[in-house]
Order: sequence, then C-alpha cells, then structure tokens
Amino acid sequence: MFCNQCEQTANCSGCITSPGICGKDQDVQSLQETLLYGLKGMAAYANHARRLGMTDESVNAFIEEALFATMTNVNFDLESLFELVLECGKHNLRVMELLDEGHVRRYGEPSPATVQEGTQAGPGILITGHDLRDLEDLLRQCEGTDIKVYTHGEMLPAHMYPKLREHPNLAGHYGGAWQKQRREFDDFSGPIVATTNCILIPKDSYKDRVFTTRVTAVPGGKRLKDDDFTPVIETAKRCPPLPDHRTGSSVVGFHHNVILGMADTIVQAVKDGKISRFFVIGGCDGAEVGRNYFSDYARATPPDSFILTLGCGKYRIRNYDYGTLLGLPRLLDMGQCNNAYGAIKVAVGLAQAFQCGVNDLPLTLVVSWFEQKAVAVLLTLLYLGVKGVTIGPKPPAFITPNVFRILQEKYDLRLTGADAESDLRRVLSAA
Repeated sequence: MFCNQCEQTANCSGCITSPGICGKDQDVQSLQETLLYGLKGMAAYANHARRLGMTDESVNAFIEEALFATMTNVNFDLESLFELVLECGKHNLRVMELLDEGHVRRYGEPSPATVQEGTQAGPGILITGHDLRDLEDLLRQCEGTDIKVYTHGEMLPAHMYPKLREHPNLAGHYGGAWQKQRREFDDFSGPIVATTNCILIPKDSYKDRVFTTRVTAVPGGKRLKDDDFTPVIETAKRCPPLPDHRTGSSVVGFHHNVILGMADTIVQAVKDGKISRFFVIGGCDGAEVGRNYFSDYARATPPDSFILTLGCGKYRIRNYDYGTLLGLPRLLDMGQCNNAYGAIKVAVGLAQAFQCGVNDLPLTLVVSWFEQKAVAVLLTLLYLGVKGVTIGPKPPAFITPNVFRILQEKYDLRLTGADAESDLRRVLSAA
C-alpha cells in the first residue's frame, strides 16, 4: 500500500509496507480509498443536482460521516468500512435520482431525437462536459444572434430534452469522446466552453479560445466565475466562421421513461422469444489499449438483443449499424454518465414487470470505468445486489487483490477478458 495520511509515516514520506506505522493494512487503505473515490463521484452528481434546485440533507450528512470515517486512526475495521462503501452506493442512488428528476422538471420529458452532427456555416460555440444548466444559460444569452451552439462529448444527450433541443441557437453536435478533444478543438474555429470534468490541458493553438465554468479550470483558459457568458459570445463574433460541414446524424433520447413506457411490449416480446437479452455497454471512454473490447463485444451481440448505452463510452460503440429490433434501433442511447440512474431504473422496472429479481433478468452489464463517477455508479450496483457486472479494461489500482476477491465472492464482479467474443459466448451459454 501507499499512505501519506499522517505525520507518523515511515521516514515522513509515506508507508509502503502493510501494515503501516499506525497499524492500518493495505485492505483497510483500499476500502478507505474506494469510499473516498465513491464520495468524489457522488459529490459531482450532487453538485449538478444542486444547480437544478435538487438537494437531500441525508446525502449531505452521509458525506460528512463518510469523510470522517477515512481520518487517521479512526477506523481499522474492514467490515464497517465495507458497510460504508455500500452505503455510499445507496446515497449515490438517491443523488442520481435527484439529478434525473431535476433534468426532467427543468427541460421537459425526454424523447428520442435525431441530432445533426458536424457544423453549419457561420459563427459557433462548442460546449462540452455535463452541466445542462450551463448549456441553458449559454443558449438564452445567445438568443437574437446568429451564433450556433454545438454540443460535444457528454453534452450530446442534451438533445433529448425538448426545452433544450427546440432552442433556435442549438445547432447540433460536434466531435466524439473527451480523449480526442485536442484534435477536435483545434479544428473548431470558435470558442469552447468546458463545464465540468473531461477537459484536457489545451494546446497553445486553441487555449485562448477555451473558457471554463466555476471550479473547472485549465492553464491558459479563461475561467467564468458566474453565469455570464458574454466573453464567450464576444469571442465567437471575432473568431473565423465555421464551415458548412455535415458529418451525419445520430439518434439519442431513450430515457428510462421511454423504455419503461414500452415495458408491456418488451415483456411480451421476451416471452415470445423475440428478444433474447439486454446488454448495458457503456461508461467512461479512454485512450489506452484495451477499450476496443467494448466495441468488439457490442458488435458480437446477437441480432435479437438490445444494447443500452450511456456515458462517453457510447462513442466506443456507436459508429456501427446494429440494425433494428421491434422497430427500434438495437443501440439505445440513454444519455450521459449522469443518466446511469436510468439504466438502474430500467433494470428494476423490468424486474417488477417480470416479477423476478434483477439478477434473474436476461441482462448483462459490461461497464468501462475511468474515474470517480464510474466508481460511485459501481457502488450503487453493489448496494442493489446486482451480480455478474463486468468492468475494465483494467482493475482499479486502489482495489487490493483481497478486496477484489471479496467483491468476486459476494457479487461475481468480473474483469474484461482478453477476447470479448469469448466472454460473450460464455454469457450466452450460461443464460
């Protein structure tokens, strides 16, 4: 383990042996870090929800208690720490519910929509990240101008909300997942607004066009401390206009309310043998080797199955024609990583419709993880008792072999294998 949490650390530089000077071993350190990273992810969701007027005092109280539990010499007990980790998943479920409710209240009932991708001729602004409130404010302040606003990355699902997609200044979507932004932002001639995480340190060639909001900040960019987007709009007027370059279209908006609205049809189709399985494939995308596993897995799914996707992990699997099933696209885009609550809601709703447990459903979860919000979502799945989740492409470095073994024994948590098609065949043969 590595711990530099207190003054007692070995040689005042950090304990690298287990146990450390205080007696804490690597498994205790692992669970404390799991709790901390889960709290970070939950705090991000809670911050988005608060900006929409949605809060819950019990969540705030848990954050305080859980942080206290990670203090030096306060908890050396694996069992109680594991309970707190699962309780973090419980409270994260509530936070995601608040965020989902806040989005629907403010922006309308989501519905499927076709989004034009690329750019139109004229001045434009690109907005990336997760905060739909920032997008709302930017659109309102662009009213009456010829400036077009384009979503990027995790902002794509904004188009499923009628009060956003119907705004005359929202033109469409540009680009893909976060790790490609240095090339994509270079090619976009207008200003770029980064609202949350998933912003990379910008290149010199475009850093003077990067704006960030509130706590989000990068060297060379301009941080907006309030909701005034005037500097962004003025920059858009000065920048060279965008070309008319359309690159295609995509369909988004399969919110949990949309899918569960078809629950009776789905249940009957499963009973009639028209649907063999549901796959949730998504999460965080990234640049490292191994993430082709998720695209290989999605392409190998049988034609009588649905794929539910969310988060920027969708960009790993969306540029492929999976065909249709029951008159719907087989690939159903449910939204941002912030919409992970929707996948949970669908699973619980279908389990109720089938009068069974979630683990009895013809459902497989294959989740790419990258950062703290993905950790928070995983803890929620564990809190709900969901078993057989596959994560990857690499195991979290803060999970010790012993802690991972416990998760495998309790929840059948799995790592992605070397070959996606082989893993898929094992799932289908066990069904």
